[in-house]
Amino acid sequence: MNAVAIVDQQLVLEQIARPEAGPGQVLIKVTAAGVNRPDILQRKGGYPPPAGAPLTPGLEVAGEVVALGAGVKRCRLGDHVCALVPGGGYAEYCVAAEDNTLPVPAGMSLVEAAALPETYFTVWTNVFQRGALKAGETLLVHGGSSGIGTTAIMLAKAFGSRVIITAGSDEKCADCLKLGADVAINYKSHDFVVEMERLGLKADVILDMVGGDYVARNLKVAALNGRIVQIAFQLGSKIEADFMPIMLKRLTFTGSTLRPRSVAEKAIIARELEQKVWPLLAQGQCKPQIFKTFALADAANAHALMESSVHTGKIVLTV
Repeated sequence: MNAVAIVDQQLVLEQIARPEAGPGQVLIKVTAAGVNRPDILQRKGGYPPPAGAPLTPGLEVAGEVVALGAGVKRCRLGDHVCALVPGGGYAEYCVAAEDNTLPVPAGMSLVEAAALPETYFTVWTNVFQRGALKAGETLLVHGGSSGIGTTAIMLAKAFGSRVIITAGSDEKCADCLKLGADVAINYKSHDFVVEMERLGLKADVILDMVGGDYVARNLKVAALNGRIVQIAFQLGSKIEADFMPIMLKRLTFTGSTLRPRSVAEKAIIARELEQKVWPLLAQGQCKPQIFKTFALADAANAHALMESSVHTGKIVLTV
């Protein structure tokens, strides 16, 4: 089969052996695969696949189930599914754990479905499980125009929360407001701490993928009993900060990664999504925001676009 390989930090299309579904796994004929920042980190040598995962990049796919491994119970041949995978998504065929697959929501294309797993799993586990966001509370999302950010906006609004976002341009801020954000702050022209203080706003939950000096600034805008959830460190993970606000405000500072988690841990997230979020997708209350699609052979340009950060929403490879 055709698959994208990493050679000297470049993406090239190569012929490799088609994988086979093992026990509890399904083989998916891939129609589309989502592009995510961890893929770029892997290409640059900073995020190696977990033990046993394919070297081929790609953490989410959508397509047709064409083979079943031993013990598979829920999936059937011909099912259209999307799946969270530890690697191998940038290819014509991809193996996924049955427990980490989900049906394609009614009325949604396979290209749209390929943009669901990585972002929806990430947002659900960090904002709603770890962050425990509730109706009536305020969520602050840094990187509001990213795939993670746009998903967080829509889900938080669907569950009755107020949303504040930061983004890097007025156009991106406008895009986020259209998706339902209540307040959008251009971090290149305004300090979000100053703006939130001016508006009298505090955040009950903060989803941060920036790190660096944002850590100390998040402590300033967090509400009493607030929860700060760290999911990445674009500005670095080593910081100097005054942690007294954690004590005074009784804050929770937590974080997580998704890729290294076990199939069983991801399965718990998958079942909650299927029960609580997939109906919203089927009803059109939430919808993945596809910025641009690229052919599989053009994966390098997809990465270049993501690294430019000019996009809003998701970038998807079509197979």
